[in-house]
This record gives sequence, C-alpha cells and structure tokens, in this order.
Amino acid sequence: MSSDQLSPDDMARACADSMWSTDNASKGLGMEILRISSGQADLKMTVRDDMTNGHKICHGGFIFTLADSAFAFACNGYNQYAVAQRCGIDFIAPAYAGDELTAKAKERNRSGRSGIYDVQVTNQDGAVIAELRGNSRTIKGQHLS
Repeated sequence: MSSDQLSPDDMARACADSMWSTDNASKGLGMEILRISSGQADLKMTVRDDMTNGHKICHGGFIFTLADSAFAFACNGYNQYAVAQRCGIDFIAPAYAGDELTAKAKERNRSGRSGIYDVQVTNQDGAVIAELRGNSRTIKGQHLS
C-alpha cells in the first residue's frame, strides 16, 4: 500500500515509526510512545534520579523535552517534515524521581505550513505538571516515500 492510500491515523503511525527509528534523544531518555493518531500523540517517561536537580525535583528541561517530543510526533503525522517554530511552557507542579509522566499532544489548528499544538504533561496520579503550546512549521522532506 502506498503512503497516499493510508488512512490519516495509519499515516500518522507510519510517520511516527519512521521518526522513532532515529529519535535517539527520546529513546535515550526512556520515552515510550503510547498512542499516535492524526494530529495527536501520547508519550510517557519515568523520571530517573539523574533527571533531578538541586531541589530534588525533575529538571524542567526534561519535562520540556517530553512535551516537545509529543508535540513533534503530533505535528509530523502528515508525511511532511515539521519542526518547532516556537514553544512556550508553563510549569505547574513538580515531578519527582520515580514519577511516570505522560505528555498528551493535540492539534488545535493546522493551516498551510503552520500548526498550533497543545501538550499537557501529567503524572501517574493525573496531576497536571506542565502545559506546552507549540507552533510548528513544515520544511522540505517527507517521512515516507
């Protein structure tokens, strides 16, 4: 089956599989893909001891990276390379070593070469840890031939 015959969800999954195969950053941090569908992606990551800062809480950069990875998988599901043009994050509550964080990215708008995505990061108890808003921009290149 050629890429133009895939359903939107199957296309998103195939693009995610292609990206995941070379995403050493996300894999190296222990992230896992939970769900991929058109314009949406859910990823999880367990906070390790080496991800905590001097306050004994998860360093914000790791929380941002989880949210950014979910954003990336959500906006790259259309067989067109997309990158972050801008991201803003609000840290709401701390995360600790051993916490299992889940980032759920959802497309809010996609028009032309630009998209807007919201990502919510929660812990294993459902407490909101952070909220990210990302703006994507498509660039040259496709995930599938």
